[in-house]
Amino acid sequence: MTLRITPLADPEVRASSRRLAWLASGADEVPLGSAFLRLFTREGQQHLAELEIAVHGAERRRGVGTRLLDAAVAAAREEQRRSVLAQAEQGSAADSFLAARGFRRVLGLTYTRLPLADADLAGLEKLVRLPCPGYRLTEWDGTVPDELARSYADSRRAMDDMPMEDTDYGTVVWDVERVVAAAEAVAQRGELLHTVAAVDASDGSVVGFSELVVPGDGRGDGRHYGTAVLPEHRGHGLARWMKATSILRARARHPELAGLCTDTADGNAPMRAVNDALGYVPTHRAVEYQLDL
Repeated sequence: MTLRITPLADPEVRASSRRLAWLASGADEVPLGSAFLRLFTREGQQHLAELEIAVHGAERRRGVGTRLLDAAVAAAREEQRRSVLAQAEQGSAADSFLAARGFRRVLGLTYTRLPLADADLAGLEKLVRLPCPGYRLTEWDGTVPDELARSYADSRRAMDDMPMEDTDYGTVVWDVERVVAAAEAVAQRGELLHTVAAVDASDGSVVGFSELVVPGDGRGDGRHYGTAVLPEHRGHGLARWMKATSILRARARHPELAGLCTDTADGNAPMRAVNDALGYVPTHRAVEYQLDL
């Protein structure tokens, strides 16, 4: 089989990463597959790359994926990366492919979905009305308001101890610039970002947050980007409070929205319990693989 691997220029620009891309094509120059290698550029993750490979179903088991993988790994080495991450749905062809090529399993993920038509709105309203002494909720669309920007960026360390098992994920260092850039990236894609935050009533600082991204037309499924509470403020039901509020807002503001999706590490028992309590239903499982260079 004649196979050509062509490096591509990726027009996508992100504040925290850049991407390399390759196209696999046959003798007739018909595309057979592609690979993207995301190179993280921010402090705390400059050792890391993230790989996505896609091969047309009819072209699998003919060496296309292997050639794309070889190109991406060579580039990761040249960029002096220590680890390459790749995700596959459990039991899929990609799952077998990665396991057979030196990647090791480092994390299990469960994907869940809340069908909004089946949501227990009365139960959610009851959760939202439960008192959380010492805290209040605030919310915003798009970029965080200036008066909350610093404490919101500081609250992002709530994700630092998220269970990642054996993943060499590094530490995501957040500042106001990165928070603003992340919100702007969502807007540039034509999507809607809504954030619910828990605030310490004693000093007005953000101590937890729950982010939801909704398609620009308000249809299809929305996706939770992150829900977390600072360690010193856990145990008060804030995660459930914020997420229940986020669900109700989405239901009221986007009546044609079908569902809300999220993924949770298998080792993150507290967040799995929150999702279960709110009615999220498992849809599939995925495996995070890592190649140590």
